[in-house]
Amino acid sequence: MNRRDFIKTTLIAGLSVSIPINLDSLIGNLAASETVDIAVVQGISPAMITTAAVNAIGGISRFISRGDIVVVKPNIGWDRTPEQAANTNPEVVSTIVKMCYEAGARTVKVFDRTCNDPRRCYKQSGIADAARNAGADVKYVDERKFKNVRLDGLALKEWPLYTEILEADKVINVPIAKTHGLATLTLGMKNWMGVMGGWRGRIHQRLDKSLVDIAKAIKPTLTILDAVRILTANGPQGGSVNDVRLLNTVISGTDQVAIDSFGATLFGLTGDDLGYVRIGDQAGLGVMDLSRLKIKKIIM
Repeated sequence: MNRRDFIKTTLIAGLSVSIPINLDSLIGNLAASETVDIAVVQGISPAMITTAAVNAIGGISRFISRGDIVVVKPNIGWDRTPEQAANTNPEVVSTIVKMCYEAGARTVKVFDRTCNDPRRCYKQSGIADAARNAGADVKYVDERKFKNVRLDGLALKEWPLYTEILEADKVINVPIAKTHGLATLTLGMKNWMGVMGGWRGRIHQRLDKSLVDIAKAIKPTLTILDAVRILTANGPQGGSVNDVRLLNTVISGTDQVAIDSFGATLFGLTGDDLGYVRIGDQAGLGVMDLSRLKIKKIIM
């Protein structure tokens, strides 16, 4: 007997025959009431596992409404190909764009303030072509569109942030999981450096606290961590495919601290090993302790 039949049989046994009821509707409501904090999906198709990861936490319509202006924020920072795992997987990005439009989004914007030449990063990563083919509005960051935002944070009192992310109805953070020389790992919260203006090197002095300050200001609707390929050494730029490990995994959730805490486990670490995750937990930004969360794992 499968789970659905078990529920139906149990409900029939417990209900008076004199009470009319739509069992399928009730079962659907029960399934919808099940909450999943983090979904971890593994499979060979980036599109399929991305879709499954979003569906496992409630489906895209839980997050995106008709008429929304949505920002999908991948990592496009480096002049690298997808095989080198320095940027977000392009198929993961395009799948999210398509899902947003299917949910009724009016516009889906894709951009990043790159570290290397933006024209080469957008092209070499494969993200520009994939996202445009899915209908996204893909543009280079316009330096005139940064504005100072009052943060009153642990390290940053204010910082210029990109207006298009601040003005969006919904924001989906789509980082790739990889190593980083200063932050140990770059995951979801570190990906917000791509919407920071000014000289970003200045935050390296107090990097962990600064990342928490920025993450508190943006508050993504959803975080989808690309671990199709992870960069295990020489991050964040990488270069050698010998440093890349194929995991064929996508992780989704609404808590960016929890996502980064789980992301650490892909590298044999814990959230407590990452300063920004630990500080984010202490600041009430999210939950670092994975034992407190419902994690659903799916193998396709």
